[in-house]
Amino acid sequence: MGSPCRFALVLGIAALLVSQPLFAFDSPLSDEAVRDAYFLGQRHDGSYAGIMAKYTIELPPPDTGPQISAVTFFTPFALLVQSASQRLNYSAQQAALEHRKQKETVEIIVIIRFTPSYPAVIRKPTGSRSDSPDGFTPRAYDFWKDFAVQTLVNNKEKFPLSSSGDADIVCGEDGGGCNFIGATLHLEFLASAFPSDSATILITPPEGGATSVDFDLTAIR
Repeated sequence: MGSPCRFALVLGIAALLVSQPLFAFDSPLSDEAVRDAYFLGQRHDGSYAGIMAKYTIELPPPDTGPQISAVTFFTPFALLVQSASQRLNYSAQQAALEHRKQKETVEIIVIIRFTPSYPAVIRKPTGSRSDSPDGFTPRAYDFWKDFAVQTLVNNKEKFPLSSSGDADIVCGEDGGGCNFIGATLHLEFLASAFPSDSATILITPPEGGATSVDFDLTAIR
């Protein structure tokens, strides 16, 4: 093979490599991926829940302590599908323009649920005397701040751009009152924080054992 042909082959291989996603999931998103995400979000045919369920791992209750009910890893593609599903009078062109103006991010969501051994109310003495009877007091709505959430990539911790939490309260439609059932945590990262095929989310509660959740990033878009 002559030098000109060899040089052309090298350039072709280099161009192919550059065009490939830098991460296991799609990032940076191509124009085609942005369009795909837009149309998936705009379908409104009942398929949305199934599409987004691929990004969530659900967990059973523990023997003791609070339950980490589910952990979600939303990639830039999933976040774009979610955004498109929530918009009316929204075009593919608008989705593409807005995406170009933003840095691609990942959102990790952790859902915490109370259990019999870690309930919504805390047993507390009614007085200062040692023989005072016990009473009950509601658990603080920001109880989730006592939970440590670590995101590990290649055994190195990645720190979020932002994090927040909300108390989860469910009210009956018949006016039967409301129940405090747990909390939902949100952590936002730059997509570039995940240059690997996997990520581990480690949640350590103030009571009970830690929960470790592994995501295969090659299995989600």
